[in-house]
Amino acid sequence: MRNALQAKKTRAAHDTALIEDALQVSISAAREAADVIRHAADAIGDIVWEEKAAADFVTEVDRGAESAVISAIHAEFPGAVIIGEELSPNAETGESALTFIVDPLDGTTNFLHGFPHYAVSIGVIHNGLAAAGVVLDVPRGDLFSASHGRGASCNGKPITVSHIDSISRALIGTGFPFKNPDLLEVYARQFTAVSRDTSGIRRAGSAALDLADVACGRFDAFWELVLAPWDVAAGIVLVREAGGIITDLAGGHAIASHGAFVAGNPHVHAWLLETIRTSSRN
Repeated sequence: MRNALQAKKTRAAHDTALIEDALQVSISAAREAADVIRHAADAIGDIVWEEKAAADFVTEVDRGAESAVISAIHAEFPGAVIIGEELSPNAETGESALTFIVDPLDGTTNFLHGFPHYAVSIGVIHNGLAAAGVVLDVPRGDLFSASHGRGASCNGKPITVSHIDSISRALIGTGFPFKNPDLLEVYARQFTAVSRDTSGIRRAGSAALDLADVACGRFDAFWELVLAPWDVAAGIVLVREAGGIITDLAGGHAIASHGAFVAGNPHVHAWLLETIRTSSRN
């Protein structure tokens, strides 16, 4: 019995150390990707746009930033699985308890227009659970990071979700379902319902940064109907470790997946979730 307990503690300590190592590697990888993006921003007019779908673009900058992330991660964790939005050939390889979910440039359209709101986002999944996350605001240089059970920080200083519980004072972040125009009608009803009772809604174009803004209290809550794993993998950890709640539209435990998400401080999250669900049925 004693040996089994000791073995369990040893495994737990090993897992904690592994996650912290993965977090530090993710921070380094995000900084290298940010350097690629900043260098490209100096010649933004020369960048070739490629259209993946309507209003959804990719460039050599996205791919270059992704390559920098992959190289940095595989230098330290050669067997790690890497999943990314622009996934380069052979990027998703290896077998490991660690999976890195990467958006090398979240907010590509913003970047291409010189709108200073885009980020590198890296989430760490350990044995299937969201364990650590990094979101680097490239234009501002703010580094958001978190790991399971160790809290969240911005530039090394602890952060928490807001304490606002008055809905009339709440500021809400959102994202338009631009890839799914069939959802615009139901989204418009949600937008109207949320607008009616809050102090405002903001849509800046980077879900990773929206979730970081929830984690540090700039937004009191956030919702979006169509997101991908690389949009939320890091943000899920940031919000939870900062004392917030993030769920799917059914109120279930959020995981890094395709779908809709609602995040916020506990009070505003509960209100926003119910408001969105009710307005969707009308």
